[in-house]
Amino acid sequence: MAVRLLWFRRDLRLGDNPALHAAAGVFDGEPATVLPVFVVDPALWRPAGNARQAYLVRSLRALDDALRERGGALVLRHGAPAQEIARLAAEVGADEVHAAADFGPYGRERDAEVEEALAPAGARLVRTGSPYAVAPGRVAKRDGSPYRVFTPFLRAWTDHGWRAPLPEPEGVDWLTAPGDPLPDEPAAPRYLPLAGEEAAYAHWSAYRDGGLAKYAELRDRADLPGTSRLSVHLRFGELHPRTLLHEAGASAQAFRSELCWREFYADVLWHHPESARSYLRPEFARMDHDTGDDADGLFDAWRAGRTGFPFVDAGMRQLLAEGWMHNRVRMVVASFLVKDLHQEWTRGAAHFMSRLADGDLASNSHGWQWVAGCGTDAAPYFRIFNPVAQGRKFDPDGDYVRRYVPELRGVPGAAVHEPWKLPGGTPAGYPPPVVDHAEERAEALARYARVRDQSRAAD
Repeated sequence: MAVRLLWFRRDLRLGDNPALHAAAGVFDGEPATVLPVFVVDPALWRPAGNARQAYLVRSLRALDDALRERGGALVLRHGAPAQEIARLAAEVGADEVHAAADFGPYGRERDAEVEEALAPAGARLVRTGSPYAVAPGRVAKRDGSPYRVFTPFLRAWTDHGWRAPLPEPEGVDWLTAPGDPLPDEPAAPRYLPLAGEEAAYAHWSAYRDGGLAKYAELRDRADLPGTSRLSVHLRFGELHPRTLLHEAGASAQAFRSELCWREFYADVLWHHPESARSYLRPEFARMDHDTGDDADGLFDAWRAGRTGFPFVDAGMRQLLAEGWMHNRVRMVVASFLVKDLHQEWTRGAAHFMSRLADGDLASNSHGWQWVAGCGTDAAPYFRIFNPVAQGRKFDPDGDYVRRYVPELRGVPGAAVHEPWKLPGGTPAGYPPPVVDHAEERAEALARYARVRDQSRAAD
């Protein structure tokens, strides 16, 4: 019987895994022995940050446990994937390596290197499935060009549709081989969800049956558990979005739309790989940004949750404590850094990626660009979030702020969003606002107007 490698990457599950079906011969009718492998790639491991590293270790441990229950075991290798995959394939005599397609800039280059390394031995890399309900590049305008605006992409993506989830194949003949130990688990934030496919599906099931019906109503409320908090499970592929779409049903339109944002940004990055760390709209690279010691000091205050704006500070402290931040708050803190502190979006995006357990390159980079005004919207420079108004609207009683900013726990109700207005002044230990929002809003609009005028003059 043929031996095939199943190379896990962002699909750490056994259910609804098309690459597993392909490796086991379910699709072609030629049964094969399957050796499951994960490569700890230094190029991805080193910049991941403690939260993502810790979660990955836990997820790999859960996947190995699931494989051992089925008579297999996860083979772990450390090093460059081109070397490690080719070496392991040669060791066990595998002529095929099966994996889900990777559409990220680094993943595409890495997989090309793996294909080249396998070729001398006559082996090949077979890509089946992807981390998305609709793979990047599949949805396009009638003229074949990619979408740059979300709403028409959502309509086309919905019309395209997706396949039903696949059940886990039965009777897989698993092969085992020697491997390396798991990496040491770094110190993690105090809250990380339970890792692994079983825990992810249990989490989804509870939310589907309890919170999903109120998602559209509560998703922006930072003080309430209104979101699914499935992002880290999707990031590591412990659940596939097809499963969520299938079980949520067409009536859960707001939830389906939110899943589509993830696929939209992956599609944008597929067509514009340079936009991972540079401007989707290059004219905005001319924007004036603050630099120097004063700017660095403001960045440090933002990063530590010490800006004097409670809703912003609560979000940044949640990120430090949990490796996660509510999506509405992500937009507010990003807007504050870019448009109140006038710093380049790339600086904030890099900080997020170093801290988020669910850090996803496409969603993070393009979420920041959307806020910064250099991304996928047509006229976004008018969108400047007022941190006080956002707090009052999406944390109306101040519970979110008090949860993460202990200096303000004695301040009742919505007054917590403007502690400088309290009769006794700002509580001891909490800083005054580092900027005047009204003044910085006007300055941000002026800077955006200059970019707009320069672009018009250049046309």
